[in-house]
Amino acid sequence: MTTINSPYDVIVIGAGAAGMMCAATTGGLGKTTLLLDHAKNPGEKIRISGGGRANFTNIYTSPDNFLSANPHFCKSALKRYTQYDFIDWVEKHSIDYHEKKLGQLFCDGSAKQIIQMLLDECSAGGVTVSMETSIQSVAKDGDLYAVKTNNGDHTCKSLVIATGGLSIPKIGATSFGHKIAEQFGLNVLPLRAGLVPLTFQDEILELCKSLSGLSAEATITCDKTSFSEGLLFTHRGLSGPSILQISSYWNDGENIIVNLIPETDVSQHLKDRKTTSPKQDITTTLSELLPKRLVQAICDKENIHGRLADLSNERIETMGRSINAWTIKPNGTEGYRTAEVTLGGVDTNELSSKTMESQKHKGLFFIGEVVDVTGHLGGFNFQWAWSSAFAAAQHV
Repeated sequence: MTTINSPYDVIVIGAGAAGMMCAATTGGLGKTTLLLDHAKNPGEKIRISGGGRANFTNIYTSPDNFLSANPHFCKSALKRYTQYDFIDWVEKHSIDYHEKKLGQLFCDGSAKQIIQMLLDECSAGGVTVSMETSIQSVAKDGDLYAVKTNNGDHTCKSLVIATGGLSIPKIGATSFGHKIAEQFGLNVLPLRAGLVPLTFQDEILELCKSLSGLSAEATITCDKTSFSEGLLFTHRGLSGPSILQISSYWNDGENIIVNLIPETDVSQHLKDRKTTSPKQDITTTLSELLPKRLVQAICDKENIHGRLADLSNERIETMGRSINAWTIKPNGTEGYRTAEVTLGGVDTNELSSKTMESQKHKGLFFIGEVVDVTGHLGGFNFQWAWSSAFAAAQHV
């Protein structure tokens, strides 16, 4: 059994985006730092993100891109370490990148470049990285924190919990961070899967199965929140960026409204074409706007077929609503297995927004996804990891 010299100034538990960023920063500030993780390799969520190219930030990052019981909490960290600060770091390491769409920045090469950048910065700061290290217990020991592991016991002045949420358990996600928070008497808000595909039952499920693989640019609305991006039909329900975005706002029992052609008033379009091309079949007209297979499925669902001239305005308006305001009720989500993030987490009322430190325990910090701050799809969650980690690193 190996015991690493201690006490350390800082121990960071969790070698994901936030944990590596925090350790690299504290190491760079001259603080003796130990980075621990139970996984074999660091940064697994970075590695698989963005199709293997890591959507590492978003140039349009603002507090409006985050959900939290306290929507103001994220402002301080985001202001003091911005997307441009992280971009500067990426450029310093000569990592080429590009904007894909909507401000989303990806590596030209591989997500592994971001992981290596963070590890290089840890190495430059003298950080000790210990992977495949299981945490057996964490306790307060006077003014220090004691961390027992399968690779030895350590103490530190400041303990940073950066263990993420429950999303994607196949890469090692656990509830460890939430349990530590509860152990020290901090409130943890209810957890649920976010940025996740929605599932359906009965007729809607059968429709989705029949259209599996088909996509459309759609606007999805839940209550007063809307997102306009791609929608994808799957054999389990609906996915795609617009669905993932709205899933973070959807609650069990609520409807969502799908607008399959947001730029067109379908009822008016069909009425106009009824005047100019009365002999045209409705499927032909709609296939100019939507994939033919989707048009056929909608026409079959509403039992509306035939020439425009033979359809009443009432039937045309029914078709318009079915396309511009398709109202459906999900029966759930695919859960943490495919969720990109975890909603809820350590209550922000328990933490300083400036330092990420516990209000109850000096030297105990929580950063990244384990905290009740969740970003939209598109690089925002990584930016929260960088910003919250930097904030904590300045004060450990």
